[in-house]
Amino acid sequence: MSKLPAALLLVWRFFSAMTVSAWATILTILTASDAPRRGFARLPYGDLRESGVMLLAAMVTLTPGTSTVDIDSDRRELLLHLLDTDDVEATLESIRQEFMVPIRALFGERR
Repeated sequence: MSKLPAALLLVWRFFSAMTVSAWATILTILTASDAPRRGFARLPYGDLRESGVMLLAAMVTLTPGTSTVDIDSDRRELLLHLLDTDDVEATLESIRQEFMVPIRALFGERR
């Protein structure tokens, strides 16, 4: 994937994810009879360059329901706080597919 299509795709996916996550977060807050099960998850980012990792961390934090708590450069992973941990793997896979794929095309891998 070349850089221009990757950038456009990333912008589209980010704003789509923000919209969907905002509505899901609102519904969770307003309709849940019990408090959502909050928790932490680790997201490995592999050999993504530092600039790509910073963008990924910012995008995750700006998406409602998720926050980047720490970037562990030794373990090459992000520590995320999730508002709802009912399906952690689906959340992480969504971040991998929606954000990491185009970010990797934009910033490449560390050499």
